[in-house]
Amino acid sequence: MDIALSTSWNAFRFENGKDIVREIKTLGFTELELSFNLTQSIVNDVSVLESKGLIKIISVHNFCPIPDGVERKLALPDYYSLASLDAKERNLAINFTKRTIDTAKMLNAKAVVLHAGRIEIQDKTKALMRFFNNSHRNSKEFEALKSLIIKERERQVKPYFESALKSLDEISEYAGMKGINLGIENRYYFREIPSLEEIEIILDKFSNRNIFYWHDVGHAQIWQNMGFYSNLSYLEKYSNKMLGIHLHDVIGTDDHQPPLKGNIDFTKIAPFINKDTIKVMEAHHPATGQDIKKGAQYLDDIFNRRKVKVD
Repeated sequence: MDIALSTSWNAFRFENGKDIVREIKTLGFTELELSFNLTQSIVNDVSVLESKGLIKIISVHNFCPIPDGVERKLALPDYYSLASLDAKERNLAINFTKRTIDTAKMLNAKAVVLHAGRIEIQDKTKALMRFFNNSHRNSKEFEALKSLIIKERERQVKPYFESALKSLDEISEYAGMKGINLGIENRYYFREIPSLEEIEIILDKFSNRNIFYWHDVGHAQIWQNMGFYSNLSYLEKYSNKMLGIHLHDVIGTDDHQPPLKGNIDFTKIAPFINKDTIKVMEAHHPATGQDIKKGAQYLDDIFNRRKVKVD
């Protein structure tokens, strides 16, 4: 099985890397993605196991380890935003991203997954999701809020997107020296960078560099469900520049479900994945170990064109 599992599934159940890896290996995984909620001590534990050949780290999610002085539960991937207009915050984001790149290099990982930052406006994504989840998708209120979100983002995005590009330029140069590729992930919140169209600008600007697209199938499905972009529209446009993919299922707007527990048709995703695509399951608690195993086998069968058996 060439699907990796993100440590986001069980990281908060343990305070050391040995137990995190041990539990994941019991499910049959030999490759991991290190998530963004790990301390330096946990990363050090994993490094020892990797050096002994007991586990392979395929990718690392920024920020890893967590930024200095930040509590684990608060250490989100854009705790410091790469798109910030505040020079101090942006420099912190860049420096801790470079440390993640160092981590990837130390662990012989292929890639670092990045969130490219956010526009500093009040986020209304959750409010829109509440309308959707309460069966008001076709209401005037839903459409009015959706229109407001789009227009507000369009008015404010330019300086933040330019700041993100500036940050990516510096990070890309550093990652190049370390031999690490960068995957820019499509986002969950509408105020985050990049949008569907902004991905193209980033890939074009860094077309001869080490910056690629990273597809999160769950995030894309949520935006499809709410009538923004289709899941396949990302893949149709960018699969030729796709470094990796986060695989999880979705129920309405509730993502990070294990495959088979939601409504995504992964057979439609399979044609866009090739043998070199980094494939990471990113299911979260409370998915059980059995849920994880079944989901991984289901995906592996699909991606390897085998007959799918579902209990």
